[in-house]
Amino acid sequence: MMRKRILAAVAVATMATTALAGCSSSKSSGSPTSTAAATNNKVGILLPDTSSSPRWVSADPNELQKECNVYKLQCEVLNANGQDNTQEQQAQQLISWGAGVILEVDLDAASGAEIEKLAKSKGVVPIDYDRLTQGGGAAYYVSFDNVQVGKDQGTALTQCSQVAGKSSVDYTEIDGAPTDNNATLFAQGYNSVLSTQSGWTKLDEQTGQWSAATAATVFAQQLGKYGSKIGAVMVANDTMAQSVINILKQQGLAGQVAVSGQDATPGGLDNIMAGTQCFSIYKPVAGEADVAIKLASEILAGQKPSAPTTVTDPSDGSKVPAFLATPIVITKANVAKPVTDGYETAASVCGASAAIAKLCNANGIAYTYTGS
Repeated sequence: MMRKRILAAVAVATMATTALAGCSSSKSSGSPTSTAAATNNKVGILLPDTSSSPRWVSADPNELQKECNVYKLQCEVLNANGQDNTQEQQAQQLISWGAGVILEVDLDAASGAEIEKLAKSKGVVPIDYDRLTQGGGAAYYVSFDNVQVGKDQGTALTQCSQVAGKSSVDYTEIDGAPTDNNATLFAQGYNSVLSTQSGWTKLDEQTGQWSAATAATVFAQQLGKYGSKIGAVMVANDTMAQSVINILKQQGLAGQVAVSGQDATPGGLDNIMAGTQCFSIYKPVAGEADVAIKLASEILAGQKPSAPTTVTDPSDGSKVPAFLATPIVITKANVAKPVTDGYETAASVCGASAAIAKLCNANGIAYTYTGS
C-alpha cells in the first residue's frame, strides 16, 4: 500500500506548476522548479509536523536555511503537517526537482523507509535528520545522543526540589510516540536511571503520542487513579508537560509535583522560571543543522565523509554512520541560555504577559514588556 501511494504521487510531482501539498517552507516560496542546476547543489529537507514541537516551525527551518546560504546550496524545507502521504508526495517532488541529498525527519518508520529506498533508487543520498528511520538504509544519521537525552532527563528528575532527599517517590510516565525511534531511545535512557533509583516506584506508563491533547487525557487518568501519591511525572517533552502542568494547576498542585520536559520551548522555559516544571533538555539546533548541511555539501561535492561513530538500526542490525551532538539540561539556574544562544527569542519567552516578563528579568533574560 505504501509503495502504491508513492507511485501515485509521481503524476503530481512531475507537474512543475503543482503547489506543494500541505507543506511549509523556510525562506523559500512556491514549488521547486523542474530545471536541475548544471552542478547539483540542491538539498531537500523533509520535516514532520508543526504540533509535536515548536522546533519544526522555526528553529530548525531557520538554522537549516542559514547554513544552506553559507554553503551556497539551494534548499527546500518542507513540512508534512503530520501526514505521511503528504511527506511521500513531497519527497517525490524533491526527487523530480533534482535534489542530490534529502534530509528526512520521518513520521513513522514504514513511510520513512519507503521514501529513503525510493531516493536511493533515483541516485539521491538520504540522511536521517534527528530521527533514525528504521529499515531505511540512510547513508548517515545526524542527531543528538538520544539515549543520553533520556538519561539526563531521568537524572535531572531525581534532583528536582520536590523529590530531592526523599526515601521513596511514586511517579508516572508519559512517553513520546512509539512510531518515533527517538521516543524509544529517550525512554530507554530515563528508564535506565529511574528503574535503578532506590525508593522510586513507577505507578503507570503510557504514551502521550507527542500530543498535548493525548497527554492531558493520559495524565487526567493517572491523577484520577493515584492522586496525591504521584510525586513526579516523567514527561518526554515540554508540549506534553504543559498539559500535565495545566491539570496540576486545576487541582492546586502545580509546583508540588516534579515535572520533566524536553526541547527548551518558550512555554517550557516559562514554566521552569515559574517553578511548575523542574527542567527541560536543550538541544542546540546548530549541533544538528550545521553538521547536516555541511555533510550534504560534502556529499554533493563528491566526497564520502567519515563519521565519528555509528548507531545500530534495531530493525536489521545494520550500522549507520552517525554524528551525535550533546544535550544540555536546563534548570532555573541556566534558563537564560537558550535565549542568549539565539535558539529562542526574548520576545517569544517573555512577551506573553507582564508577570512573565518580570520572571524573565529576574532570571537573566532582559526584556521590556510593552503589552497591555
